[in-house]
Amino acid sequence: MNYEIYCGPGRCVHPLAPGEAPPLGAHLAMPWLGYTHHAIYVGDGNVVHYGALKYNLIRKPVEEVSLAAVAEGRPVYVVMHSEVAFDAAEIIRRARSRLGEKRYRLFSNNCEHFVEWCLHDEARSFEAETALEFPRWFGERIVVTLLRFAQRTFRARGPAPAPARVESRLPRRP
Repeated sequence: MNYEIYCGPGRCVHPLAPGEAPPLGAHLAMPWLGYTHHAIYVGDGNVVHYGALKYNLIRKPVEEVSLAAVAEGRPVYVVMHSEVAFDAAEIIRRARSRLGEKRYRLFSNNCEHFVEWCLHDEARSFEAETALEFPRWFGERIVVTLLRFAQRTFRARGPAPAPARVESRLPRRP
């Protein structure tokens, strides 16, 4: 996956080179089977992350573990934010303040919500927002496709014939 395309005015994503240590308090992202896992780098090769839904089976708490254990051989990307609410020490303090928390919820309190809260004091998941937006987006695409089909079908047939006049069989009243 080419995460470099996610560079914009607010953030830029670049791969972590093998053996390279990320900056303290860095937002790390690791793609895995259709989603991205997020963590905060706290130094000494460790990260704090929501260890929930490991292999979609086990909900785990916020934990501090080695980056290697979280990455499990997957590529690691550093998400550089143009603005964060706190310095690196405070980001790390905030991440560690939630160690042991077991309130993981896929769409309201996942690993990205956790990281965004550590950095910006706002729990938010762009990935969850996109997933929740999909049914509306998909429905709109279906409606647009059906409307285009109907327009093409009726245009191809030409104008509809005028309805025939139906004579009433009831006697007229004088």
